[in-house]
Parts: sequence; C-alpha cells; structure tokens
Amino acid sequence: MRYTRRDLSLLLPALAAQTAAAQDQKKLLPTKMFKYEDLPVKANGQNKGRAVLNGETHQGYAIELHMTELGPGQAPHAPHRHVHEELVMLQYGTLETTVNGETGTLTAGSIAYMASNDLHGWRNPGSTPAQYFVIAFGGAA
Repeated sequence: MRYTRRDLSLLLPALAAQTAAAQDQKKLLPTKMFKYEDLPVKANGQNKGRAVLNGETHQGYAIELHMTELGPGQAPHAPHRHVHEELVMLQYGTLETTVNGETGTLTAGSIAYMASNDLHGWRNPGSTPAQYFVIAFGGAA
C-alpha cells in the first residue's frame, strides 16, 4: 500500500494530538496513598528530602509536594524567589523564616505561605531536626 503526501498530511495532526494526549496523561496526578516508609530518601549531609508528588490536577494546575528533615543549624538553600507560590507546613522542630526581610519563628504545627516572587528562606535554629512539608502551587519547587 502506498501513501501519498496528502494521506500523510491528514495522518500527522491526528498522530500529534494522540502523542500530546498521552504526554498530558503522564503529568496527571492519579489518586494514590503515599506511605512515609515507602518514599525514597535523598540525603544531603544532615538533611533528608522525600519527593512525594509532582504533576497536574485534573484541571491542569501544577502542584508539587515534598518533605524535608532539616538538621540543626541547617538551611535547605539560600533565600530565593520564584513565580510559583509555596506553602510550608512544619511538622516538628523550629524554623526561622524570613520573607522580604521580615523574620519570624515557626513552631510545630505552624504554616507559612510564600506569595509569588517574594524573597524567602528558612533555617533550623534548634538543636534537633525540623521536619516540614512544602507544597508548590503552579510549578515545581
């Protein structure tokens, strides 16, 4: 069977649409439970990170969630800013958090919201580890 250029010109858009749909399905977050003990640990000195999820909701909104155990006196990185928003939820320990030059202390159960492009950072001023979750809305952290 021989195909003409016209046949191929009709087939290519359909193939491209199918490929795009398959790629979108890869990003779509499925319903899933994440057991703490099953999450792979990425160690960096005293700090331990666990990636939980990274993808899009059914409406196409990007969301990423990770958890970090921050060693005493440690910071995950230098203060920075980015377009996406972040929510930081402290499970245990203490975090000294700075947003746009204003510093405050978060204790267990505290939550901080970082708006788009606000300069922010945190460090663990305590003598024990601090564990927190970060949810990045609209892009990866």
